Amino acid sequence: MSRNLQDYRQSYEKDELLESSISDNPFQLFEQWFNETEIAGGAGEVNAMTIATIGLDGFPKSRVVLLKSYDADGFIFYTNFNSEKGKAIALNPNVCLSFFWPSTERQVIIQGVVEKVDEETATEYYHSRPRGSQLGAWASPQSSEIASREVLENNLAEVEHKYEGQEVPKPEYWGGYIVKPFAIEFWQGRKNRLHDRIAYIKEDAKWNNKRLAP
Repeated sequence: MSRNLQDYRQSYEKDELLESSISDNPFQLFEQWFNETEIAGGAGEVNAMTIATIGLDGFPKSRVVLLKSYDADGFIFYTNFNSEKGKAIALNPNVCLSFFWPSTERQVIIQGVVEKVDEETATEYYHSRPRGSQLGAWASPQSSEIASREVLENNLAEVEHKYEGQEVPKPEYWGGYIVKPFAIEFWQGRKNRLHDRIAYIKEDAKWNNKRLAP
């Protein structure tokens, strides 16, 4: 099978990213861009981000997860600690997050080190989820090989029966991670592929920024 995709082209001309108009704090710029992307619409889940980890086999692997909160400390998402990414993070906590927002022609790339969030925070978030999602955390042995879809359906039926009329407890193997960044790059698409790239680097607890060639 072969297909030529050379004619897929788009000129990026919606905005610019200039040093004169940005904050010294990358979290403030992230907040601005996140809000503007929400307003622009058309981005689907604006909080969808790709996380890349180094697997147990030494190779990188990426997948999409959902950002659930962020502040000046970092970016938080939740998952099964026994999943493939959970095991990869346990072995190597250095990760990379990336957001691509076509509606605003922007990317954000975040390099950081992962830590687990505290149990209280994870439990509070877990119980804010729809009940079906809480049950799903028990029903799915994430990243493990299963014989068929029927295995999941049977597991779900079992936990539905087990916790009928009760609060669904958070599994011990499920919780949150915070990515504490040391580098954040902002990319704004520009005409003629001369895109704007501003990289913030954290050095001695202070953020400095620099422009990168596209």
